[in-house]
Amino acid sequence: MENNAFYVALSLLVNLDASLFQIVALSLKVSLMAVLIAAVLGFPLGAALALWRFPGRGGVIVMLNALMGLPPVVAGLMVYLLLSRAGPLGELGLLFTPGAMVVAQVVLVLPILAALSRQKVEEMLGEYREQFVSLGMSRARMMPTLLWDARFALLTVLLAGFGRASAEVGAVMMVGGNIDGVTRVMTTAIVLETGKGNLPLALGLGIVLLSLVLLINAGAYMVGEVTRRRIG
Repeated sequence: MENNAFYVALSLLVNLDASLFQIVALSLKVSLMAVLIAAVLGFPLGAALALWRFPGRGGVIVMLNALMGLPPVVAGLMVYLLLSRAGPLGELGLLFTPGAMVVAQVVLVLPILAALSRQKVEEMLGEYREQFVSLGMSRARMMPTLLWDARFALLTVLLAGFGRASAEVGAVMMVGGNIDGVTRVMTTAIVLETGKGNLPLALGLGIVLLSLVLLINAGAYMVGEVTRRRIG
C-alpha cells in the first residue's frame, strides 16, 4: 500500500495537482514574508549589539541565544494570546489568517538571525576596527559597512532562518488553524492528511518539503564555498 501511495504522490507532482501546489505556494509565501521581516529587524539588531556597549547588553545576548531554541508551541501560544479577541492585538483580526502565521514565524526566526548576525559582525569588527578608528567612523556609519561586507555569511544565516520557518508546524497550526484553502501549509497538511489516511497527498507534500530542505542546504553550502574562495 505504501508503494502505491508513493506512485500516486509522484503522479500528483507530475500532473501539478492544484490542491497540492496551492498548499506549497502558501507555505512559500508565508515563510518568505516571515524571513524578510525577520531579516529587516534582526540584522540591524544583531549589528547594533555587536557595535554598542550598554548596561544589560550581556543579558540581551544571552536571551537572544536562548530564544534561538524557543519551542514552536510556546511561540504559537504567545502569538495566540496577543492576537486572540481578548488580547492586546485582537482588534486586528489576524488570528487564523496567514498574517498570524507570518507573525509566529517571525518570532521564531528573528532571534536566530539577530544572534548569528551579531557574531558575524563582531568578527568583522575585530578585523576592521583599526581602519575604522583611523578613518574616524562612528558606530552608526560602521553598521551598514559591516553588514554589507558580511553579506555572504549573512545569506547563509538567512537560509538557515528560512529552513527553520518552512519546516515549522506547531506554532502555525495554533495561530493559523490549518483551514483548508486559507491557512493550510505543507507541514500542517502533512500532519492532517497522514491522520486521515490520505498518504499520497502527505507523501507528495513531504517530497516537496524534503526537496526544499535539500535546496536550502545546497544553497548554504554554495554560499559558504564562495565566501571561503573570496577570503582565500
